[in-house]
Amino acid sequence: MSRREEKRAEREDRLAEQRSRAALAARRSGAAGEDGEDGDGGDARSGGRSGGRSGGRSGANGGTRERPGPHGGAGQAGGDRAGGRDPDGARDTSGRRSAARSARGDGAPARPRELYVPPRGWHGAGGGRVGYLDPPTMWRATTVQACGMWPFAAGSGSPMTGVPLGQHLFTGATVCGDPLNWFTRARYISNPSLFMLGMPGLGKSTLVNRMLIGLAATGVVPLVLGDLKPDYADTVRALGGQVISIGRGRGGINVLDPGAMGEAAVRIGGEAGEVLKAETHGRVLNMVAALITIVRGRPMDDHEQSVLSAVLHHLRERTSPGRAPLLPDLLRVLTEGPDRVRAVTLDRGNETRYRDAVDPLHRSLLGILDGPLGDTFTSETSTRIDPNAPAVCIDISGIGEADTQLTAAAMLAAWSDGLGTVAASHALADAGLAPRRWFFTVLDELWRPLRAASGIVDRIDALTRLNRSLGLGDAKITHTLKDAEALGTDADRAKARGFVERAGMVVCAGLPRTEMEELGKVVGLSQREIELVSSWSSPPGWGMTGEHEEPPGRGRFLIKVGGRPGIPIKVAITDAERRLHNTNTRWTTDEEAVEQAAARAARDVARAAGQTGPGGWSA
Repeated sequence: MSRREEKRAEREDRLAEQRSRAALAARRSGAAGEDGEDGDGGDARSGGRSGGRSGGRSGANGGTRERPGPHGGAGQAGGDRAGGRDPDGARDTSGRRSAARSARGDGAPARPRELYVPPRGWHGAGGGRVGYLDPPTMWRATTVQACGMWPFAAGSGSPMTGVPLGQHLFTGATVCGDPLNWFTRARYISNPSLFMLGMPGLGKSTLVNRMLIGLAATGVVPLVLGDLKPDYADTVRALGGQVISIGRGRGGINVLDPGAMGEAAVRIGGEAGEVLKAETHGRVLNMVAALITIVRGRPMDDHEQSVLSAVLHHLRERTSPGRAPLLPDLLRVLTEGPDRVRAVTLDRGNETRYRDAVDPLHRSLLGILDGPLGDTFTSETSTRIDPNAPAVCIDISGIGEADTQLTAAAMLAAWSDGLGTVAASHALADAGLAPRRWFFTVLDELWRPLRAASGIVDRIDALTRLNRSLGLGDAKITHTLKDAEALGTDADRAKARGFVERAGMVVCAGLPRTEMEELGKVVGLSQREIELVSSWSSPPGWGMTGEHEEPPGRGRFLIKVGGRPGIPIKVAITDAERRLHNTNTRWTTDEEAVEQAAARAARDVARAAGQTGPGGWSA
């Protein structure tokens, strides 16, 4: 309750108290005046007695000597009110109550009005006034669950389809939603994708983590393709999922490995298998080109992509089944120069022309093997993604913050491998060889690969488009649109903006006003929405108690879908979510760090003991 409403309630209580006391005083003074007219006594008590006696005598004589006025009923009633007697003559010693009623003249007992007591107590010292009334406990349930308690059906003003996210900031109604359910069930959006923007520390990853948990409960497979902090590894473990670590000395990915797509193509066979092999070839080509772009700092030339495609075809035809080629094999083929590769370079039998055409590509591949990317992509894949796992997280938190090139390369490799697993699963389902499964991919910290090298946005766009938007929802998370503005060319900036424009859902956490105005040109925001989200980016107040104060915008989000008005929500996390999703683990106290270390040690012991999860892979 606001201060203004509280003052208004106090004034109303005072007025009601004054009116109640004035009415009581008027009744008492009226009774005293009536008894004074009788003249038999000098006060209300004597007047009441005389009125009662005279009324009783008249009743004993059969009513023939009835005396109206204050000496009869009025006097009796006034005396009884003042003296505290029963107005019906309950204390009349003669026992003639009927005579008392007839003497009163109205034939009905007069009941005194009770004194009004304000609902919050009397105002003033000793009045027992309550300063604040606790709001009643509210429960929300379906009409099936609470049909006996609340048999009335009413529509809701907020969407109720999907994962429960939080409460509406203004109405308090529950708000549910996620890209998959809003695309498949509610039909609110035409593209099952989400793009989230917001300043650091306001809960972006927490909201996506809640979507991840809720979708996993419905059978959707979450794929966190590149966990940088890590934010989602503990959640995936709690769901019984698979966590794969990538980094120097931790594990690597063979970008030439067709992975699940290659296995599915062999299993399906026929024309459908050949189509899947062709798609696998394109995915591997894009991944190698992305690595070369990261090392060079600029995109590949068109003739170099043709040479690379010819080398990959040659390797696939010459490699024995069950074995995947490696990046050193690419260097060997370029050195040998088979006819199929030379034909693409237009060397016309001239060795010098061939070397001039392939040497830049050769140097870039050497840079991948012995340069800043280390040995992460030179050997076999350390751990393949299990297509039957209930959730998958590729943890790249072991890569240093300053190692931007390796971080971007690891994220792109993880995305390529994960999206290839999704395509393989759908291909098997289309062939009737596996059940249909839906996937939800999380692409967090999108700004890192965007800033790694010029032209990398093309590779990200190609990777995300190859899934054909079939059975796959995705969530892209970054800080601001300025992450796209930092790209080198206008074409790259326009493509990065397309990520926002094509997204079915756009979720905004706290952002500066200038950023919200820029976002409004792409999404379409009202002035009220811009002011609301801008207020969430304010820092917390200067606390004097020494306790930790959260920013005012933490846990608050605005969900925008097309041209519809935004839905502001407030997310309150549970204790389980707080334990599983702590993005500030490096800032915990010593006691909390000890507890977390003990929990990790217990999990390591359990895994070392050979406990396995669903699907036969190690938990």
